[in-house]
Amino acid sequence: MPELPEVETVRRTLEQLVVGKTIDHVSVFWPKIIKAPLDVEQFRDALKGQTIHSIGRRGKFLIFQLDDYAMVSHLRMEGKYGLYPEEEPYDKHTHVIFNFTDGSQLRYRDVRKFGTMHLFAKGRELNELPLLHLGPEPLSEGFTIEYLAERLARTNRKIKPVLLDQTIVVGIGNIYVDESLFRSGIHPERIASTLTDEEIERLHNEIVQTLSEAVEKGGSTIRSYVNSQGQIGMFQLELFVYGRKGEECKRCGKPLEKLTVGGRGTHICPSCQPL
Repeated sequence: MPELPEVETVRRTLEQLVVGKTIDHVSVFWPKIIKAPLDVEQFRDALKGQTIHSIGRRGKFLIFQLDDYAMVSHLRMEGKYGLYPEEEPYDKHTHVIFNFTDGSQLRYRDVRKFGTMHLFAKGRELNELPLLHLGPEPLSEGFTIEYLAERLARTNRKIKPVLLDQTIVVGIGNIYVDESLFRSGIHPERIASTLTDEEIERLHNEIVQTLSEAVEKGGSTIRSYVNSQGQIGMFQLELFVYGRKGEECKRCGKPLEKLTVGGRGTHICPSCQPL
């Protein structure tokens, strides 16, 4: 699933491609993607004549800001947006097409059909699900060392599931949790409330640094992720542990291991991250 750096890369690319374009009509071929309103005809009617003014992001969600509405879109496992001329054929995995007045089309393609779209009156999107209960952005001023320390002190869960909890901090998925914990020298099965002040400060700094580097490099190309222009991210070349089971640790040379923590595949160096 694309995480914060990948979604941010998609957001930046889409802003270059579609901001200023006006929707002539919308074609929906897989109605289950549309979660609000549940009446797909209402979704299509509302978007007619709307101009895209900006594209924001909240965690792993894209937010299309239009004249009167905000469309919240989640790519899930394999959702992709692409801009095409209307005469170019589309395949069976293209489920929603935003037809613009200039003859171009923004197509949403999703092999597994797990993606979602919610349409809200402008200004209401942050007060409704799915954005309502999300925690602070890890690259925002609200994600402070003090905030992280306070949230960790309140739970006896393992640190990895805590960092994956989107109500605590948004956008850090499996890849970047594993990388941040390795860089911090913290085992993913450590109980969150047992982390020392020094460890929390180090973890906070490594989360921010890891995500900042990943955004700069366009994210990580894992499985099928590409941005909206078909370009791959390059941060996977910088990964220390994720997807490297059995390979040598870049720091100590010991073999990396994979275990399951909170139901998620987890990559560690047992030497650099002792429990």
